[in-house]
Amino acid sequence: MHSRRLLTAFPVLLSLLLLWAAGALAAEAGPTRIGVLAYRGPEEAVASWGELPARLARAVPGHRFEMRLLAGPELREAVRRGELEFVLTNSSQYVSLAAEFGVKRIATVMLPEALSSEQAIGSTVLTLANREDVTQLADLRGKRIAAVASDAFGGYLAAAREFLGAGVDLEAGDARLVFVGFPMLQAVEALRAGEADAAIVRTCLLEQLAAKGMLRPADFKVVSQRRPFGFPCATSTPLYPDWPLAVTRDVDRQLEKAVAMALLSLPPSPSGLSWDVPADYQSVNELYRDLMIGPYADLRTTTFRGVLKVYRPYLLAALLLLVGGLVHVVRVETLVKRRTAELRRAQARARELQREAEHMARLSILGEMSGTLAHELNQPLTTIATYAQGLERYCASGQTDMAVIAEANREIVAQTARADQVIRRVRAFARKRTAAREARAIADTVREAIGLLTTLLPDLPKVLLDDRLPPGAMVEADHLQLQQVLLNLMRNAADAMRELPADARAISVVLERVDGDTVVAVTDRGPPVSPETLARLFEPFFSTKPDGLGLGLAICKSIIEAHGGRLRVEPRDPPPGLAFRFNLPDSRSDG
Repeated sequence: MHSRRLLTAFPVLLSLLLLWAAGALAAEAGPTRIGVLAYRGPEEAVASWGELPARLARAVPGHRFEMRLLAGPELREAVRRGELEFVLTNSSQYVSLAAEFGVKRIATVMLPEALSSEQAIGSTVLTLANREDVTQLADLRGKRIAAVASDAFGGYLAAAREFLGAGVDLEAGDARLVFVGFPMLQAVEALRAGEADAAIVRTCLLEQLAAKGMLRPADFKVVSQRRPFGFPCATSTPLYPDWPLAVTRDVDRQLEKAVAMALLSLPPSPSGLSWDVPADYQSVNELYRDLMIGPYADLRTTTFRGVLKVYRPYLLAALLLLVGGLVHVVRVETLVKRRTAELRRAQARARELQREAEHMARLSILGEMSGTLAHELNQPLTTIATYAQGLERYCASGQTDMAVIAEANREIVAQTARADQVIRRVRAFARKRTAAREARAIADTVREAIGLLTTLLPDLPKVLLDDRLPPGAMVEADHLQLQQVLLNLMRNAADAMRELPADARAISVVLERVDGDTVVAVTDRGPPVSPETLARLFEPFFSTKPDGLGLGLAICKSIIEAHGGRLRVEPRDPPPGLAFRFNLPDSRSDG
């Protein structure tokens, strides 16, 4: 029996020995450090939490606890460097530290007035009792609001969420924020002094100050007041969990468990503070998410609402510019409409004048070559008359050789067709008609122009056509206008070589594709031209001919530019002579 008792007592003795050894090792390892958020200064923090290290030391034998009073940024930095084992901070900073460094709550502070560990603290928005214009949070849009600080939970953040739900975004400037700092009574003083239209304070502060005789509750009213059942204080927001005590990642599990058990077993402090099981801080997480701060700050750049929130001033400025631009456009449109009819008539008149100028240029070409044209028509007419008179005499002599008659008749028909062809070409070139674009082979247009000019100028120098285009290359253009340009250029080339021997005169027409454009080049072998004359060739009314009007090349230039191209002139390579080139950028190849 005695040995059985020894066996039963042995595990207990072993556990006590291990606890003593662990305590001895912990004492040698140094104090257990608790970082405490001293948001109201060291004196206030010591008054609230100063007895906590000693109470924990008594409850957890073998451990010495040390309290470090730190501001918010200092507390975060200490956790980052691994200098703390435990953290006692407000709900908002705990959520940030949990997301960033993985700290874990093991107990939650319980205020005497708290309904539960999840319903303990919120914000109360106060205004003066005589402010009849302020009853809801939305009434404070554009007004001055006093608050403690931008990171104070009950003194700002809880209320900011409710303001946002009411359509008043405090961060976006929907109201003018006046941060007064701690103590929180300063926000109330700013309200009383007329420096603010409302004040954000922690729940129950109004009642506590009234109990101390520091203010009269009748002087104030709570904006958007709500009273959760059983909660003794007025509030403007839902209630959230209060401060947690959290453990950092590398703390020993046995120490974590011992501290948690010690906190839950501690009796209430003289001020009424007690500890409860760790609360669910999901409501604080949702507050952070709605405000897009802390661990949810990236929502400001990854969501439409966040981008709208961050860039709201710029978007509003852009909207104002857009509205101003629209007003300006409407005004300009109104002014423009007064002149639209005149402008359209002027454009129509300009097009008509352009067609008249082109038509007159074609008639000018025909007029200058009218003598040659008469000669060209006179030849087939003379031949027809000769054959007709011969047939008359032949028949009058009584001869009836049908072969002779048929041969004479064929020649008459051939000469008639020749004259008809000349007349048709001239009429097609000279007639006045509306400009019309069509897709045709540019080589055919060039050949027709050469044929027409050959008809009008029998002594035309030989024309050498060098077609380097792909087979079937098409150009969408007014081909009669292109013929007019080609006739003018080739006639000028012929005039430039008039003093040269016949065997030295030649006109070259080259068709090629350059950078997607169809390029037509007309070159002659005439005498050199000075740079000054070359620079003025396309000027209206400038001519090198004694009887020239100086409109041909100017009209040619306007025709090519109307087709989106450019007409230019340069010395021929090799000299002598000039090369006129124009491109048609709307050319395409249909093969």
